[in-house]
Amino acid sequence: MGTPLISILMAVYEPKLEWLKEQLISLNNQSYSRLHLYIRDDCSEEVSFDDIRLLVERCITSFPYVVNRNEKNIGSNKTFERLTTEAEGEYFAYCDQDDIWMSGKLMSLEERIRKTRAGLVCSDVIMIDEHGVKIGNSIREFRPRHIFQEGFDLSEVLIYKNFVIGCTMLIRSEIAKRSLPFALSMVHDHYLAFACSIEHSISVYPQPLVLYRQHKTNQTGILINIHNKDDYISNHLIPFCNRIKELKQRYPDAISEKTIEWSEARIDNIRKIPGSKKRLFRLRSLNYSTTMFELIALQMPEPIFRYMIKKIQKGWI
Repeated sequence: MGTPLISILMAVYEPKLEWLKEQLISLNNQSYSRLHLYIRDDCSEEVSFDDIRLLVERCITSFPYVVNRNEKNIGSNKTFERLTTEAEGEYFAYCDQDDIWMSGKLMSLEERIRKTRAGLVCSDVIMIDEHGVKIGNSIREFRPRHIFQEGFDLSEVLIYKNFVIGCTMLIRSEIAKRSLPFALSMVHDHYLAFACSIEHSISVYPQPLVLYRQHKTNQTGILINIHNKDDYISNHLIPFCNRIKELKQRYPDAISEKTIEWSEARIDNIRKIPGSKKRLFRLRSLNYSTTMFELIALQMPEPIFRYMIKKIQKGWI
C-alpha cells in the first residue's frame, strides 16, 4: 500500500489575508508527502474571492488544491459539511483560516491514528495572540476544564462537552462521510467527535501541533454570546436540549433515557415547574458542574449572574 492521502478541508469567511497567508504557508510546509487541499469561501463580501484564490496560488506549491466559493452564505458548519462531501482520500484534516500548523502536524497525527487504529486523533495547541505572540503552552491554560480523553465509549462524555479542537483533528474519511449530514445543533468538530465515538476510539497526540490564534472574532470559547440569564437560556440551555432531541433521532442507542430526563429537567427548572429542582439535583451526576450552576446561579440577582459569566468566560471559575 502507498502513502494514504490526507485531504485538508478549509472553510474561509472574510479572512484577514495576513493570517490566511501564514496558515497557507504552514500547510505548504507540512512534512507529510501526500496532501490535497480543498478550500471553500462562504461568500465573503469584504474580501474578494480573487484575492483569496491568488493568495492560495502563491502559497500552495507543494500539493494540489481546489478553491471554490459558495453560491450563498451558509455558515461554517454547512461549508465544512460541503467540503466533507466533496473531498477524497483516506483521512480528513479540518482547517481554520487563522491558525498556524507545525510542519510535522499531519505526519505525527497520521502515524498516531495508524498505530492506535483510532477513528479520530487530535492534539493540544499552543496559544498565540493576534500578533502571533505565544500566550500559552496549552489550551488548559485558558480553559482549565478542558480535559482531553481517549479510548472507546466516549459518546456519553461528548454529549455534554467537546474536548476535540477541530483544527487539530485527523479523522478517517469514511467515518466523516458516514456522519453526513452534520447535526444542525452542534459545531462540526464536536459533532464529528461524537459521531466517531459511538463505534470507534479517539486518540490524543501528547504534544501541541498547532499555534491556535486567539482574537475577538473567534467562533469558539466558553459560553460565547452569553451575557445575562436570557442569553444563557436562549443561546446555551435550549440549544443543548434541541441537540439531545436531534441526536436521539439519529443515534437512538447513544442517548440514554437519563440524559433525556436531565435535559427536560433543565427546561422545567427555568419554567419553575414544581419538583423540577429535585429532579435536576437527582440527576446531577450526568453533569455535576452544569447542574449545580443552574440550580444556584439562575436564582441569583442578574448583576451577580453576569459577573459569574464573565469569570467563567475568562477561565477564572
